Amino acid sequence: MTVDLTKVRNIGICAHIDAGKTTVTERVLYYTGRNYKLGEVHEGTATMDFLAEEQERGITIQSAATTCPWEYEGNTYTINLIDTPGHVDFTIEVERSLRVLDGAVAVFDAKEGVEAQSETVWRQADRYDVPRICFVNKMDKIGADFEFSFESIRDRLGANPIAVQLPIGSADEFEGIIDLLEMKAYYFDASELGARIEQRPIPKPLLDNAQLWRHELVEQAADVDDTLLEQFLEDEQSITTAQIKAALQRGTIELRCTPVFCGAALRNIGIQRLLNGVIDYLPNPTQIKDTQGVSPRKGAAKLTRRHTEDDPFSALVFKVVSDTHGDLTYMRVYSGKLTKGARVLNSNDNKKEIISRIYEMHAKNRDPLDRVGAGQIVAVIGPKHSVTGDTLCDPEHPIILERIQFPEPVITMSIEPQTNDDKTRLAEAMSTIHREDPSFHFTYNEETGETIIAGMGELHLEIIKHKLVRDRKIAVTVGTPRVSYRETITGTALEVRGRFIKQTGGRGQFGDVVVNARPITKVEAEAQGLEMKDGVVFVEKITGGVIPREFITPVKNGVRNAAKSGILGGYPVVNVLIELIDGSHHEVDSSQIAFEQAGALAFREACTRAGIALLEPIMKVTVLTPDHYFGPVSGDLASRRGQIVDTQLRGTVRVITAEVPLVEMFGYTTILRGLTQGRASSSMEPSEYRLMPDRLRDEVLART
Repeated sequence: MTVDLTKVRNIGICAHIDAGKTTVTERVLYYTGRNYKLGEVHEGTATMDFLAEEQERGITIQSAATTCPWEYEGNTYTINLIDTPGHVDFTIEVERSLRVLDGAVAVFDAKEGVEAQSETVWRQADRYDVPRICFVNKMDKIGADFEFSFESIRDRLGANPIAVQLPIGSADEFEGIIDLLEMKAYYFDASELGARIEQRPIPKPLLDNAQLWRHELVEQAADVDDTLLEQFLEDEQSITTAQIKAALQRGTIELRCTPVFCGAALRNIGIQRLLNGVIDYLPNPTQIKDTQGVSPRKGAAKLTRRHTEDDPFSALVFKVVSDTHGDLTYMRVYSGKLTKGARVLNSNDNKKEIISRIYEMHAKNRDPLDRVGAGQIVAVIGPKHSVTGDTLCDPEHPIILERIQFPEPVITMSIEPQTNDDKTRLAEAMSTIHREDPSFHFTYNEETGETIIAGMGELHLEIIKHKLVRDRKIAVTVGTPRVSYRETITGTALEVRGRFIKQTGGRGQFGDVVVNARPITKVEAEAQGLEMKDGVVFVEKITGGVIPREFITPVKNGVRNAAKSGILGGYPVVNVLIELIDGSHHEVDSSQIAFEQAGALAFREACTRAGIALLEPIMKVTVLTPDHYFGPVSGDLASRRGQIVDTQLRGTVRVITAEVPLVEMFGYTTILRGLTQGRASSSMEPSEYRLMPDRLRDEVLART
């Protein structure tokens, strides 16, 4: 049966940690009839947080998908919903979810407004042009302030928020919401878990303020719709609710505005109206731009796929989960249709895959399907070679869709198996975890015999360790976390020769290259149309055939491999431009291996001449502390080489934003609790890599 795509919404719930994303999702599942009772995060009964680790910690670690129906204005809509983590260590889960979604609900804590991770999530949504609506949650919390949160969306995110609702009261006195389009008040019956909603006139003390916000709403809607603007200037009162909704939907889809809702998920207030907003303002699959891709065949011609079953099948793999019955491969179908048992092409590595099962997912539960069409999000069993970011498509009409960007790890830790039996199982387990989580990396150091694991933060690596020990029963010993440094060059080196000559009695080896090296940032590379891969830009400027074409790629590979192993302390070299300008070859003795070695030698020599420096990861740290602890907290940050970039006073709470080297932040949460008698909280996210002071660089290298 063909699905009516105008009745489908693919959305994600995303926000800062503890803003209430999973609680909102649980209410959505309850009111849509997916669940017959409410799950609670604090009780460990949330449907979407089904991992043991999630239930124990009360946080979301991996994104979970579900499909639920919603009745609205006489129609039944299908909402494919993904609940994402809020913790920065699991930002890959948000990244890959936003890549395949058509819209998102950004949830904010009504007391805190926009927080650190809220900004990160917002930027990720900007990267993939995902339309958003906002939900100011926790209006029942002491200190909740709708107007403050609303302004923080405008000021800190640079967005164009448009309020479509106002709260009736706040904190303990929060009773319901005012709908500014209908100019009606809605109260939610607590005795029936908010399922029964009572409509009343707006209370008189709130009417004047509601009319001001209503005028603002109509004016902003007119700003994003030229036809409405003319009508607004002539007669504001003649504008209908349907016209405002249509203008707001158009503005939301075009990323020109963001409708703002409010409520309190824990007290079951406002969720049904939010779901109506999802239908009213977020796009269905036919309203988003046609999917763009390139042909895997020579020439890489640009291709387009429409969101219809009439176009050839194409889908993007956005998640792989290891399962006892075969890996579950989550994918978003962009065009065409797929039936159970079909053969498809993984166009990224040109391998055929068989789709043996198709499932509609509901967290850890699954409903089998015989077919799936454009615009749907499903999980399949069968693919053996496909990983996150791969494209599955019709073998007769291959296409490669835009891949997902993965963040670079910022922290490492050594891990050792306790027995030989564990050693084999550890290698297999880490390969499986890397397939599931591309932000997790592992390498084996031949010299020290150590296995090094790398991730996005201390919590990330702790969760990985628990997966190995508790879920897979592998006995391991872990070292203390270490910072993942980078190396770079500080100057320029011109005409540096790398020559590899080896004579072994028979045929020899001969490779000879000349390169230039200079610093370059990723932004500069993109502006010049150059490809930066693994931190290195390689430009070939050979003339006259002094190096045959078949040896250019080996030189490039030699440069990139040398960059990965580093010069000073074995850390990857980044932000380097290498120009291959000259060289020579031997008719008999030259080989690809020889030129690969020559490229590596030239790279190391060029970097050494240009001057090598160490880069360290800098974290953006946000601290919320009672104002009278501002002195001790800011002093402690300064002692950690931190630079305070902003402070704000919100009532009696001081919000400090600082940039601090990651190496100085280990164990910070415990120290902060001690400084503030447990009353402060902090969060941090990777910001950038910066040059390290010489004295500290020497200390790091001495330990390497």
